[in-house]
Amino acid sequence: MASYPLEALASDANFDEAAYLAANPDVARAVSDGSMPSALAHFRKFGLREGRRLRMPLTDAFRDAKARKLARIEPLLRMGDACVRTSRFFDCLTDELRQQFQIDDGGAESSNDYDGDALALFERHRDGLVLDVGAGRRSTYIDNVVNFEIAPFESTDVRGVAERLPFVDACFDAVVSIAVLEHVRDPVGAAAEIVRVLKPGGELMCCVAFLQPLHGYPHHYFNMTHTGLRSLFEPGVHVERVTTPDSTLPIFSLTWILQRWANGLTEPARREFLSLTVSDLLGPPASYLDRGWVRGLSAEKNLELASACVLYGRKRDER
Repeated sequence: MASYPLEALASDANFDEAAYLAANPDVARAVSDGSMPSALAHFRKFGLREGRRLRMPLTDAFRDAKARKLARIEPLLRMGDACVRTSRFFDCLTDELRQQFQIDDGGAESSNDYDGDALALFERHRDGLVLDVGAGRRSTYIDNVVNFEIAPFESTDVRGVAERLPFVDACFDAVVSIAVLEHVRDPVGAAAEIVRVLKPGGELMCCVAFLQPLHGYPHHYFNMTHTGLRSLFEPGVHVERVTTPDSTLPIFSLTWILQRWANGLTEPARREFLSLTVSDLLGPPASYLDRGWVRGLSAEKNLELASACVLYGRKRDER
């Protein structure tokens, strides 16, 4: 199972301004709008501690691997003329699909690393093909993993939407989908498509957000309980287990919510919030409603961190 690095950890020795901006779109925006003077200033203040990366130049070895993989993918496509082969990927994201699923791929910056379970799955199928649904921008290009994504990253192999996978039935040895189905408009349809393209006996690994704030690109629609996730794939898939690896333990939800809450406050409410102890937060929720660190959040921040949302509406008059 060969792989080709597309990014490298930024360091004082290898720092490059353009490569840092290419790997970190949020920094590029900050430099563009003047809130950060340069990529180097960000790296010295935040990036080294955060483990930020550089986007590496594309090599001939990567281009050759991409060409070989596209040749393997081509017979698996079922959309015919609707899939256009470019020099870098098959583009199956038609105008009809864009409109139907309200796709806006401008400014996409999704990027996650694979954990040990995913890498082990890829190794088990080193002689086959694994589909990564919603792959994002990968830091490493793996020759037996088909990167399916709505955005035209260097690592993207096929471009389209998860609700309409452009592949023939039962063609992949395994499918992974990591932090994706909460971002699609029709997760039930996307799950059905994943099952459709899996070979009989093929492996599935799917991770979906549960207790996570509003986040991500392009939209965030549905979080799921473990029973909800299971119900997406049964009975078409024999679910062996639903578990929480280290990367999804409750501590990630707790720190995420607290950090985002604190960042949404202005002084002095933020200072009051940060001075609280865990025991200070264990009373009846209604007893805190008059506190500045509760009332001080904006409407946008309340939606990001909401315990629940309430919709009000009225049926359209179709006359």
